[in-house]
Amino acid sequence: MQNQPSVSELYRQHIDTLQQRTREAIEREGIDGLVIHSGQGKRLFLDDNHYPFKVNPQFKAWVPIVDNPNCWLVVNGTDKPTLIFYRPVDFWHKVPPEPSDFWAEFFDIKFLKQADAVEKLLPFDKARYAYIGEYLEVARALGFDNVNPDRVMHYLHYHRAYKTDYELMCMRMANDKATAGHVAARQAFENFESELNIHLAYCRAAAQSENDLPYTSIVALNENAAILHYMFYDNQAPIQHRSFLIDAGASYNGYAADITRTYTPKGTLFAELIERVDRVTLSLVDALKPGTLYSDLQFFAHEGIAQILQDCNIVNLDAQAIVDTGISRTFFPHGIGHYLGLQVHDVGALVADDRGTPNPAPDEHPFLRCTRPIESKQVFTIEPGLYIIDSLLKELRASENGKYVNWDQIDVLRPYGGIRIEDNVIVHRDRNENMTRERGV
Repeated sequence: MQNQPSVSELYRQHIDTLQQRTREAIEREGIDGLVIHSGQGKRLFLDDNHYPFKVNPQFKAWVPIVDNPNCWLVVNGTDKPTLIFYRPVDFWHKVPPEPSDFWAEFFDIKFLKQADAVEKLLPFDKARYAYIGEYLEVARALGFDNVNPDRVMHYLHYHRAYKTDYELMCMRMANDKATAGHVAARQAFENFESELNIHLAYCRAAAQSENDLPYTSIVALNENAAILHYMFYDNQAPIQHRSFLIDAGASYNGYAADITRTYTPKGTLFAELIERVDRVTLSLVDALKPGTLYSDLQFFAHEGIAQILQDCNIVNLDAQAIVDTGISRTFFPHGIGHYLGLQVHDVGALVADDRGTPNPAPDEHPFLRCTRPIESKQVFTIEPGLYIIDSLLKELRASENGKYVNWDQIDVLRPYGGIRIEDNVIVHRDRNENMTRERGV
């Protein structure tokens, strides 16, 4: 068997790719390079404590430093990148060690003791460099007039859809952590734990704190599973554990996993619905093929959900009519998925080219997060759902189409909330790699 490339070799190839992208981006802008800010701490209003630090995605694209504010990168696509690494003298907080991991050799590292003394380590001619980051007042104070230029950002965002082999390795590792958490969460549900205890079991098994996770986990029991972005953890277990929806991920070197599963005891209509939505998820994964428009999968998903609504006697119409009347959107109101990478909802998905020409979601599916053609080396989530959402059902019941709904079935399903099944998938030229299923979840 041929030896696999080392992490260091994968990372070298990754840096080469970023250098090439940087050369093209700065050529379009007519500048000499980019100064990328990791970010800085944010204090709570009227307080002396800070919010958890979240690093600039453009910074962690280059280097897996996700927990150190006040760092900087100077890159021009040709010379060895310069990393200005913040390492203060501080007895109040943990001081990061000097970089010595696999990635350190690829940077000219300079150390910064005082955050406000960085100017002497930055390029002298600020007019020839663009600042990339969030802190516009810092950029202006340092003398940068060119801040997050559109030509640069559009180019970098568009090409971030194509993952390097190093990035794919990181995303597989993130899925390893997330799937371990999902296994533990399911066991906690079966042990009749509260939402809070399920969440804690997830974090423990994934070996990540809440601040390490790429997004706030959704841990929803019973009716709460109908709330698409449920962000509360009840510390009291319900009297009955009817259903459990968990949407939770993990991070590795700044890259995200994003997995959703739904569970219920067997033998109910809701259990049958879960199995059917799971089959829709797998059919959509199979449809992820180079050359197909990702937006086409949204329509395929509604056909699949509509077939379930017909077969399970929830809507008294044939599947095509359920789609044509818009009834399926009541039960499945969100997009089929999104790009995945440095950010959970990774960028560059709603444009037609690397100059940022808008390519918005279709009017009938405004929440779709990607409209680009599917290509190899891209990573997607696939996440169809079927929900009993009272506010949407109230609108449907009051409409002309309300007469087609079996409202007795709705009453049976309401206590279970809803279903979502989400996989993380790498598209290769000749196959799909379902990172989530390959890890047994």
